[in-house]
Amino acid sequence: MSRILIIYYSRTSNTEKMAELVSEGVKKESVEVVCKKVDEITVEELVDHDGIIVGTPVYYGSMASELKKLFDDSVKLHGKLEGKIGGAFSTSVNIGGGNETAIMDILKCMLIHGMVIQGVAKGDHYGPVAIGAPSERSSEQCIKYGQRIARLVKLILSNK
Repeated sequence: MSRILIIYYSRTSNTEKMAELVSEGVKKESVEVVCKKVDEITVEELVDHDGIIVGTPVYYGSMASELKKLFDDSVKLHGKLEGKIGGAFSTSVNIGGGNETAIMDILKCMLIHGMVIQGVAKGDHYGPVAIGAPSERSSEQCIKYGQRIARLVKLILSNK
């Protein structure tokens, strides 16, 4: 069975709420999902999943340092994440608060690992974003995102 790992850092619970919504979307596609705070995982766990989705609040236009450390530590896995599906989502305090730049920083790390990233033509192009707590719109985007990533994981695995 396909497995997706959702990793997040959340100080105010906004990013955690988004992680739960993305997880809900993954489950709708009958894909196993593990949702953990970044301090609850080891870098070695990344190789045990077919998809990895990372959620972060925005700090100075980038991801939380706790997530950056995970990616820094993942250098020892270089080549072992190739072909896995990746994705990201973020929360910020205001419009123009850096949601897209934080997501792009995560996606760049994933691309360096050789992971597969899928954008979306309608909605949040790089991954779901929220300003503060997830709104009705961003909640819907999170669920759809989880479904889309899960479908891509199943498609890639069926072609191996």
